Amino acid sequence: MTNFLNILLIGSGGRENAIAHAISKSSRLGILYSASQNPGILKYAKSVQLNESNNQDIVAFCISNQIGLVVIGPEIPLVNGLADALNTANIPAFGPSAKAAQLEGSKYFTKALCDEAGIPTAAYGKFTSAAPALAYIAKHGAPIVVKADGLAAGKGVTVALTIEEANSAVEACFNGEFGSAGAEVVIEQFLEGEEASFFALCDGVNVVPFTSAQDHKRAFDGDLGPNTGGMGAYSPAPCLTPELTRETMERIILPTVAAMHKRGTPFVGVLYAGLMLTKTGVQLIEYNCRFGDPETQVMLPRLKTDFVELALATATGNLDIYPQHIKCVGTSNNEAPNVFGVNKSFSDSPQTFTSNIEWHEMSALCVVYAAKGYPSAVQKGSIIKNIEATETIPNSITYHAGTLMNSNDEFTANGGRVLCIVGSGQTLKAAHEAAYKSVKVIDWDTGFYRNDIGWRAL
Repeated sequence: MTNFLNILLIGSGGRENAIAHAISKSSRLGILYSASQNPGILKYAKSVQLNESNNQDIVAFCISNQIGLVVIGPEIPLVNGLADALNTANIPAFGPSAKAAQLEGSKYFTKALCDEAGIPTAAYGKFTSAAPALAYIAKHGAPIVVKADGLAAGKGVTVALTIEEANSAVEACFNGEFGSAGAEVVIEQFLEGEEASFFALCDGVNVVPFTSAQDHKRAFDGDLGPNTGGMGAYSPAPCLTPELTRETMERIILPTVAAMHKRGTPFVGVLYAGLMLTKTGVQLIEYNCRFGDPETQVMLPRLKTDFVELALATATGNLDIYPQHIKCVGTSNNEAPNVFGVNKSFSDSPQTFTSNIEWHEMSALCVVYAAKGYPSAVQKGSIIKNIEATETIPNSITYHAGTLMNSNDEFTANGGRVLCIVGSGQTLKAAHEAAYKSVKVIDWDTGFYRNDIGWRAL
């Protein structure tokens, strides 16, 4: 007899709409709860009143509603210790502890861990005031990358092509543009190559490779305009070949999980590595401690394996049920773990870094429909028509990222990134055609989208 689970989903964006959709297909699902007012999420979840910024309120809700799994979508609740509070109450949480979430919460934390574990990444400097940061830029020149150390909703990174642009980015951080996230700044060497994202599931000890994607950060066609949280994505990423995937696992993912375990802060959840594929090999740009947005919207529709089973195995330390898991364990004297098991080195290992997670044999591509002005301030409340008409387009699905229903049962814009239109197909070209066919059905005067999502691979 199936053991049904009541599940609480934390978060309210397009990523969480895609997660809710994946959860809804699980044979393990009892009731899915959400405190979001996102109509895309509420298509699959029961709406509840809950303060998602109060960890103890969430714990109390979980106890009273017999929640068997909490899936945490955004990074802020993780950095604020929601998984810790749930674990203390013996409630399985899909997401890392606050200490482990520092992989995303602090750019410097990740850089220091890379130094410790020998993980390839760009040379860098860390600064707590403007003068030495500006001197570092003057010494190293441009192009150069300036990052607010803390969480800035994906907008605290400037790839500066000139010294003037880099100096402005430093001054913006220290003048408070990103709040406390910019109180410290990391300045990095500019890496040349193609960017890609790789995802792995980790239960603190075991690692299972998940899949890859490529995002489009710039606001406008041709990769022009300001950085955003992401204007579109596709999965899998053709540039991440089996050889490069193997290199990513060996040189980046496994050493990270092993080092976090050795520190006594094991990583539990999805480890999202932003990568640069350079001429000299794969290098880590940064880590996120949760699924990406909009990468989730193109990964989960491809997933054939039960998402709830995966999330529960991750949360409860049981990823070793998947035959292709890789164990990252410390030795008895707490030396650095051998990530390939006893008496094995990478060169001896037969690992191909594929798992028995099953995928539909297709590509998926997502186009983000954003409010004009994004990533700066946007006007909310405009009416969006014909969203339901996208459901008649074959091989497409529309996820809601920032919408509400008004009193006339009309969809209205309620954020910067508002809709995520996903197409799928046997080829990336077919997925591209399905997505843009759906995009063109939507009637929204105050929205915009990029016309070239997928251009690298296409």
